Amino acid sequence: MYKNDLNNFFSYSFSVDCVIFGFKNGEINALMIKRSKEPFLNHWAIPGDLVYPNEDLQDAATRILTELTNISNLHLHQAQTFGNPNRHPKGRVITTAYFALIRNADFQIEASSFAEEVKWVPIHEVPDLAFDHNLILNSTYDLLKQKLFYEPICFDLLPEKFTLNQMQQLFEYVNESEMDKANFRKKIRPIPLIALGEKQQNVKHRPAKLFSFDSDKYLEIAGEDGYQFKI
Repeated sequence: MYKNDLNNFFSYSFSVDCVIFGFKNGEINALMIKRSKEPFLNHWAIPGDLVYPNEDLQDAATRILTELTNISNLHLHQAQTFGNPNRHPKGRVITTAYFALIRNADFQIEASSFAEEVKWVPIHEVPDLAFDHNLILNSTYDLLKQKLFYEPICFDLLPEKFTLNQMQQLFEYVNESEMDKANFRKKIRPIPLIALGEKQQNVKHRPAKLFSFDSDKYLEIAGEDGYQFKI
């Protein structure tokens, strides 16, 4: 019935939703905003909004994230597009999800625009969200889990100086099960880590040794030997 009426094909809206992951206290968190406007007034949601008519999607994602949370200068990766005709109560809105991995301590988040509050929520404690944002979050988290085991993106979540136990905790959280310490350390042996000669400070337990990821060495190994990150 739309075949001869092209106007129907130019009457949609587009949006972007930004899934931001962080790692804190052994848990992967997602950044949430509390909406101060309809639809879904006072509901928690992923940071997102409509794209301006003259705006590129990537530019829109950067703008919206900054406007709502005060986070800027992130490298956002495009994930999946969601186009259920009924996903938005005001009409047809097709949305593209972007995601980024950050170190929580490196950013000061602030609620602004129509975000009444902002907070980090552990993935397994996320409430019912506005729109189809639970679907968007879960789908993006599934993508993150796949990438974590084959790309060195875990180091975007871990502190710049981290312990091997923190690294293991991250993968245990993703696996939702404990991993044998000796076996885990055997698996990560090929990964180029730098022993910093430093230990944790101001901790109640025995201070552990600190490491960092040698990204230059990793690129060198990957390029020359075809080495692939794998846990």
